[in-house]
Amino acid sequence: MTPQLQSTLPPDLDSQRLPQHIAIIMDGNGRWAQERGLPRIAGHRRGVEVLKEVLRCCRDWGIQCLTVYAFSTENWHRPPHEVDFLMVLFEQMLRKELEELQRQKVRIQFMGDLDALPSSLYQEIDRAVRLTRHNSGICFNVAINYGSRHEIVRVCRQIAEKVQHHQIQPEDIDENVINQHLYTASHSDPDLLIRTSGEMRLSNFLLWQMAYTEMYFTETLWPDFGRKELYLAIKDYQRRDRRFGKVKG
Repeated sequence: MTPQLQSTLPPDLDSQRLPQHIAIIMDGNGRWAQERGLPRIAGHRRGVEVLKEVLRCCRDWGIQCLTVYAFSTENWHRPPHEVDFLMVLFEQMLRKELEELQRQKVRIQFMGDLDALPSSLYQEIDRAVRLTRHNSGICFNVAINYGSRHEIVRVCRQIAEKVQHHQIQPEDIDENVINQHLYTASHSDPDLLIRTSGEMRLSNFLLWQMAYTEMYFTETLWPDFGRKELYLAIKDYQRRDRRFGKVKG
């Protein structure tokens, strides 16, 4: 680690045992707002600020990849005005923060059915990906209009087409082939999943990729999450013995 990272990492965290890929289900924006008598969109605005803080923290501490669940395929069932607001918020955030992401050498990527997004948002996503693709810093994955079952069906169809066109034989299909067709093909699987707001389920998020991911659930609502809560999650992760199905001799 560089001297800068060593100085920012809390001294009781082991720099050799950090999760290299953290995934987060950012839950609780609406409840946070309602508890304060505010509209739900106020919670989403606050959630964006928290996300920026967590991304900076991951960068400072030497985490290689952060993947966040921003909008699921099921979220389209929310009230139309809330969905419309979220689409505009995503677009505004990209336009506003792109220069800062560039300065921090963040490489931003998106996963999900992006074709279903509003065209103006799609254009901002495409621009952000193109401009940051060669950055050498933390990889920031944003899952938007994402559902893991949809992703797995998509993979099956892609592989089936290759079999149909004799580009691959059925007996050649293994875990590595499937991994190569996932949205996360260029990344290692998440080491740590964090879900906020007390919910204890995966909600159709990275089902294949999280076969051996350590999971951390907290009662903290996402708008109240921050550097301290991230530290607690990583500290808990470092107490665990990751055996991946093996037995120590």
